[in-house]
Amino acid sequence: MIGTNMQNLWTLTRPVSMDTRVQLAGETIPALFWNGVEKRQHDVWLRQKEFGIWRSWTWLESAQAVRELTLGLTALGFNVGDTASILANTRVEWMLADLAILSAGGVANGVYPTDAASQLAYLCEDSSTTVLFVEDEEQLDKALEVRAGLPKLRHIIVMDMTGLRQFADPMVMSFDALRKLGSNAQNFAPGLLEERVAGRTAQDLAILVYTSGTTGKPKGAMHSHYGLVASLRNIGVVFPLTKNDQRMCFLPLCHIAERMLGAYSSIYNGAVLNFVENPDTIPENVREIQPTVFFAVPRVWEKFYSGVVIALKDSSRMQQMVYGWSIGVGKDIAERVLAGQPETMALKIKFAIARLLVIDNVRKMIGINKSRYLLTGAAPIAPDLIRWYLSLGLPMLEGFGMTESTALGSAQPIDRMKPGTIGKPSYGCEMRIDPENGEILVRGSNVFMGYLNLPEKTAEAIDADGWLHTGDVGTQDADGYLKITDRMKDIIITAGGKNITPSELENELKFSPYITDAVVIGDKKPYLTCIIMIDQENIEKFAQDNDVPFSNYTSLTHSGPVQALIQDDINRVNKKFARVEQIKKFWLMDVQLSAEDEELTPTMKLKRKLVQTKYAAQIETMYR
Repeated sequence: MIGTNMQNLWTLTRPVSMDTRVQLAGETIPALFWNGVEKRQHDVWLRQKEFGIWRSWTWLESAQAVRELTLGLTALGFNVGDTASILANTRVEWMLADLAILSAGGVANGVYPTDAASQLAYLCEDSSTTVLFVEDEEQLDKALEVRAGLPKLRHIIVMDMTGLRQFADPMVMSFDALRKLGSNAQNFAPGLLEERVAGRTAQDLAILVYTSGTTGKPKGAMHSHYGLVASLRNIGVVFPLTKNDQRMCFLPLCHIAERMLGAYSSIYNGAVLNFVENPDTIPENVREIQPTVFFAVPRVWEKFYSGVVIALKDSSRMQQMVYGWSIGVGKDIAERVLAGQPETMALKIKFAIARLLVIDNVRKMIGINKSRYLLTGAAPIAPDLIRWYLSLGLPMLEGFGMTESTALGSAQPIDRMKPGTIGKPSYGCEMRIDPENGEILVRGSNVFMGYLNLPEKTAEAIDADGWLHTGDVGTQDADGYLKITDRMKDIIITAGGKNITPSELENELKFSPYITDAVVIGDKKPYLTCIIMIDQENIEKFAQDNDVPFSNYTSLTHSGPVQALIQDDINRVNKKFARVEQIKKFWLMDVQLSAEDEELTPTMKLKRKLVQTKYAAQIETMYR
């Protein structure tokens, strides 16, 4: 176990063998779940904080809730093959509703809680949703606003009835009322649940996962039970877990990464799944949960790192010196691990001292002191950030996957990492580089069924030989490691004819604690410029510590010292690139964005093309 004792701090865990991985029977997600219930019964499976106290759900308690919800749905007339959508933040009820929909023989579709009412209407109409689960009064309002245009929608189920006790509507019922309906139905329909579960086959459609819609309307990616289960078994080989592991569930469950690597993986391997209170309490909750295996998107890992850097600025000179020495020892260990070289006894002793002085405290501050390894994906991450976490004695394994590949593609082997790459093709997955255009192609059981109602888009995505065209350009080295150089549509060709991959520059910029995201501009332009989204919390602290006056977010971005601070970061990045690849000018976005703004994806990444269009005037100013 990495990080649990000195001996294993520099010897990485070997991949689990095919003979020792979890073997849970079942060809569909509900079959896996119900077989898991039979096997684990009184073991704790789910945990969620309610009124300041962590409440645990055993497998049997979870099963009872799923049974009642399933039979409640059937009592409402929910038929095999019907679609139900879930509009809620990540919480236990989301998981229970998802499993109930699938156990009833239906198709489950997740909707981002930040989606507007008009987006909800489109997704429900396109997916032919008949039942809609909503989290609370706020989400219910969206549904009521658009239901008149959704003739197939018959029922709305509300998870949290706070503020709705006196509300009455024939289409709306509470989550608890649905459970009670199902509990009463058990006496009249014995064996119905088992019949529905057994009636679903591996080839049947299980879930819909809608793309973010950055280049048009969202597309509903169809995933069969076969694809989901096969991918789970393969993920279990690449990232081994057991029922003794503690996982943290906080990313949107309608995103394929959290659904597969978090929710469904915990069904397969029995790991305890801990749900955070809300997005604002993630730092506090991770310290309480102390996950043994932790998956997060790069923005989360960047935020943890920047928190340490900012805290260090407030420490004494002596503390900074001790940190510098300790992390330096960790970096020496990391470089030897990456090079496959043994460590000297002297270096091992130094690292043990570094842990006592600094490193263990940093890990506890973040909440990863008990972690065996960390996982990152869904967006590019700076290689230096991976090296920093490895300096703490924790390998960070970067993987590549997409909605259409069931979040499975490639992954870093834990015993031979190469930061800057996305690792090797995962078990059960083929990957190659298209010799004509350098595009990364994926083939295997993990490839989706196609896009709902869009056969022409499906044909564009999957060719006649079954290869999924990812849209990412990359390379593959002699050892089989893949590297993404950029999105095919994002490659910049300057006016001078130089090909630039903006993601490399952007990843380096995001390593700064003061930069949340960046979009590099320069296609058909004489030089590169950049639009930058600042980290509000860290920039505000910088301004306060340095007596920089500001009245609001906009004034903060226009401040001279803040501009100079960002220029320093750009200068740092420019030193790593050739002159033609350097950023000459930048503009700080002076509008504070949130998840509801169209410029951001649900995973809080800037949409390149939309940003370039919306801020065309500011871009043009940088070229005058």
